[in-house]
Amino acid sequence: QKLVTMMATCLKALVWSSVFCFFIMSVWAMFMVEVVHPIISEPGLFDDCVQCQTAAGSVMNANLLLFKTVIAGDSWGLIAVPVIQAYPATAFIFIGSQVTLVFGVLNLIVAVVVDTFAEARQRDILNLAEELEYDFEKDRK
Repeated sequence: QKLVTMMATCLKALVWSSVFCFFIMSVWAMFMVEVVHPIISEPGLFDDCVQCQTAAGSVMNANLLLFKTVIAGDSWGLIAVPVIQAYPATAFIFIGSQVTLVFGVLNLIVAVVVDTFAEARQRDILNLAEELEYDFEKDRK
């Protein structure tokens, strides 16, 4: 019951943190559509990889690619590594998104959640102290 109560107090922070994370990821996705998509849609190098050609075709597809590679840590070898090997300048986009999203935004989310839990616990301790004081005063009478 206490865990559910603590999660309910933290829900607002989690929702806004997720929105912020999606916003930052969308900024990187727009950059990816403008820079990476023209590079990987050129005929020749990525003709055999259908997913490579569509991964940065739209902002939503680029968001999905960033979520898979950066946040989930999956499929780096499928799209990101071949693109970086073929065009090393694109490493700034993939590594930049990794640094800002994982080391920046996700750590910020963890800090906000921990701080929200700490505030809720502090309020809970104050409420407990007030109840004990009330019971003490009631017992003295």
